[in-house]
Amino acid sequence: MKAFISQMMNGKTPEEIKQNTERITNIILAKFPDAEIIDTYVSDFESLETKNKSIYCLGESIIKIAEADIAVFDTDWYKARGCRIEHAVAKEYGIKSFEISVENDYLIWTAN
Repeated sequence: MKAFISQMMNGKTPEEIKQNTERITNIILAKFPDAEIIDTYVSDFESLETKNKSIYCLGESIIKIAEADIAVFDTDWYKARGCRIEHAVAKEYGIKSFEISVENDYLIWTAN
């Protein structure tokens, strides 16, 4: 099973993003021990030569979500336009989705 992680990245340092990815990965693996996490981090973001780096990264994420069996959305995902678009893609294409509980860091199935 392949798992796609959607999280807000705008305004976060690479270290913060990596730490949050690790936290989410641990939550996923607690429920799905055999899950393979799809790497969605664009490490060369600052050096991208494109007019809109955020749209470029979103396009890369949509390519990667195409491989996912499940999509996991971090707390407050709905505050980030890229996450909202990823959520819409998952819903429209029938990818089983989960949200992370704010209080307990566990997965909540989102009916799509």
